[in-house]
Amino acid sequence: MRTYDNPVIGGFHPDPSVCRVGEDYYLVCSSFEYFPGVPLFHSRDLVHWRQIGNVLDRPGQLELPDDTVASGGIYAPTLRHHEGRFYMITTNVSGDGTLLVTADRAEGPWSDPVWIDLPGIDPDLAWDDDGNCWCAVSGVRVARIDPVTGRVLEGPVPVWSGTGLQHPEAPHLYRIGDWWYLMLAEGGTACGHSVSIARARDPRGPYEPAPANPVLSHSGTDLPVQSTGHADLVQAPDGSWWMMLLATRPRGFFPAFHVLGRETFLTPVEWVDGWPRVGPVRERHPAPAAWHPLELAPERDDFDAGHLAPYWISPRRRPEGTWSLSERPGWLTLHATGDSLDRPGHTFVGRRQQHPQCRVTARLDPGNARAGLSVRLDEAHHYDVEVAGGEVSVVARIGPVRQCLARRAVPSGPVTLVVEVRTTSPVPPTVTSSREQAPGVRPGGPDTVVLSVEGGEPLAELDGRYLSTQVAGGFTGRVIGMYVTEGSASFDWFAYTPSGS
Repeated sequence: MRTYDNPVIGGFHPDPSVCRVGEDYYLVCSSFEYFPGVPLFHSRDLVHWRQIGNVLDRPGQLELPDDTVASGGIYAPTLRHHEGRFYMITTNVSGDGTLLVTADRAEGPWSDPVWIDLPGIDPDLAWDDDGNCWCAVSGVRVARIDPVTGRVLEGPVPVWSGTGLQHPEAPHLYRIGDWWYLMLAEGGTACGHSVSIARARDPRGPYEPAPANPVLSHSGTDLPVQSTGHADLVQAPDGSWWMMLLATRPRGFFPAFHVLGRETFLTPVEWVDGWPRVGPVRERHPAPAAWHPLELAPERDDFDAGHLAPYWISPRRRPEGTWSLSERPGWLTLHATGDSLDRPGHTFVGRRQQHPQCRVTARLDPGNARAGLSVRLDEAHHYDVEVAGGEVSVVARIGPVRQCLARRAVPSGPVTLVVEVRTTSPVPPTVTSSREQAPGVRPGGPDTVVLSVEGGEPLAELDGRYLSTQVAGGFTGRVIGMYVTEGSASFDWFAYTPSGS
């Protein structure tokens, strides 16, 4: 029997929404303060996914000003396919609210936004047999809308607020048989996250809650997968049902830390007496009947293409003129727009950390610039290895504290910078770590971030817990990338290699 490993899309890819068109599946995720927005994936089996673009990939669709707070921007999207057209609806909480874009092909181009005057977040789309388009939003309220003009035709009316847990959100409406099912997340997106469901004969309600709500929750368990919730249902061509959802993989000593953000998981669904039954979400499950492995993306980007790969993202914006693949063919050239990673407005191009252990290397020609590699959670939480003025240095920003931890001379010309992330094992209270520790300090962070120049001894080995959600807060995960804060610098290549188990 084939099995698959969870998560099926690792790293900061939360709030998945999925739809099937024939034998093809398409999925989108939240992107928050990063541009381009709403990463878009394709699969033939729900297990193997390839990013084929970003739905909001131009400034006319997504404007995030420099004062956009970390974890602001684009919240949970919903992706649907109706009568030959794709629809994606989401909320820009740092802009004008709820927006809807459409496309004939998932790969795009996607339309300019249609704005919808609905309060709340996490909008959903569903159509009834008469062609009416229904939109559910957090709360949970339902409205009938015109998806072409964005006009609200009816409502919004409150229909169901879940089982009484906090933050009823992420509603999804489904017409299955003679019933309308309304599935939502509640309990908050941390350890209390759960999935509940209700049904009605009409999208307006009244809704009857499932007798076994919540149908999914890992709250209070010792399972390695936690914070299960914000789910979407999809039926495979063979009639089987599956749930895509977000969850986390915390590590380390209490309270445990997750550093990759909320990731996308897959779990099977059974229907019993008219209700979905979802077992615990495991790290390994029996696979769907269809099995279509994809060729893995190259670990190294040599910047030889005429465009950036879709996984490259930047905080808030990536203006023309701040980066170029043509000024120095075969190199990515970055031009400084801000003098510090501690404030918005800097030039940064990175990709999500998708594995608990990985090694990142980049070949940098700094010229007269100040540039380097950064492991970033937000402006107040990042570790940097940078080159300037003939020196390589390591800088750590943790909350209000910014400190240079190491300096070393480097020859002029190109240099290869290295970031390595190594997981650590939690240390029980009765066990003493062999690593040197400050008196009274218990080891047990989720990982260690090692920063160096290739061929040299490590410049710094830093505790990874300070680049975690539990320390920094927010809804995102780590992004590792290239930056410049003074002058212009060029990168010949960037390699991301998963390591370990």
